[in-house]
Amino acid sequence: MNVFRHFFYLQRNDRQALIALLSVMLISITAVIVIGKMDDSSRSSQSQAKAQEATDSIVRFATKQHPAYTDDGTAVHEVFAFDPNTASAEDFERLGLSSWQIRGILKYRSNGGAYRTPNDFARVYGMTKRQFEALLPFIRIGEDYQPASKFYGAESDYGARRGSGYSSVSSSRTEKASESPVYSYPHKIKAGEHVAVNDADTAELMKIPGIGIYYAKGIIRYRERLGGFVSARQVLEVEGVPETIVGYLSVDASRVRKLNINKLSISQLRRHPYLNFYQAEAIYDYRRKNGPIKDISELRLLKDFPPAEIERIRPYLAY
Repeated sequence: MNVFRHFFYLQRNDRQALIALLSVMLISITAVIVIGKMDDSSRSSQSQAKAQEATDSIVRFATKQHPAYTDDGTAVHEVFAFDPNTASAEDFERLGLSSWQIRGILKYRSNGGAYRTPNDFARVYGMTKRQFEALLPFIRIGEDYQPASKFYGAESDYGARRGSGYSSVSSSRTEKASESPVYSYPHKIKAGEHVAVNDADTAELMKIPGIGIYYAKGIIRYRERLGGFVSARQVLEVEGVPETIVGYLSVDASRVRKLNINKLSISQLRRHPYLNFYQAEAIYDYRRKNGPIKDISELRLLKDFPPAEIERIRPYLAY
């Protein structure tokens, strides 16, 4: 008996797909029987339409609940041209990579790693042969990440290849990939060039090597909360941002937006990354008891403000 049970055992996904298929067949057979008994042609046509609509509805439901699967059990996802050196976490998610694969890629890039050739992407932890072969035709490595010998070697003709749209990918793969939209990626700045971090938008920040849309948006969000940067190294307070970008940043401290600590409420004060709830409450209580704060030295009287934190918040305070 156990032998038969093992022989006829179906995995959960297969059972669900089989149930959906049987439901479609049952409704289709019922629709044919009902339609066959109707004499009036108009009623027959109407019943056929309703039966087809019901069948399509079940198929859509089954497809939504149980998406198509490849032979290795990997769900089918969207594909489009991408550069693994600059693609965002959202892009990788759309391509079907798992959350832990995405974290591994972002960590690898934040540590200064780069994918020099499409085949390098096969090294992603947990990448299967089937998954990589599905993505390979769509991998586009930006020029800044490719080996210099490819462009300046004795046998290379960089200018001619750029003009003719040369690609090292085989013609069949190129034709397949051309059906998908190709995303352009920003030109990366060179050593010695700088981006004004207090004024830059996401497009400008993405010109920095190692910065894609994910980190660019994170830097801008933190800049807005902070009020601006007074030091390039403050950017490293954004989780995951690689230290290598500091040399590409220029800082205009005069662009910093300051807090008037004599006018803001507790909730407004605590929104600043350098002030916690207890510090905001201490400032509010001090103002209530002693009047407006006239100088930052008065914060030294508050136990919630150690010297290091007073110096850190100093550039952001106004009275």
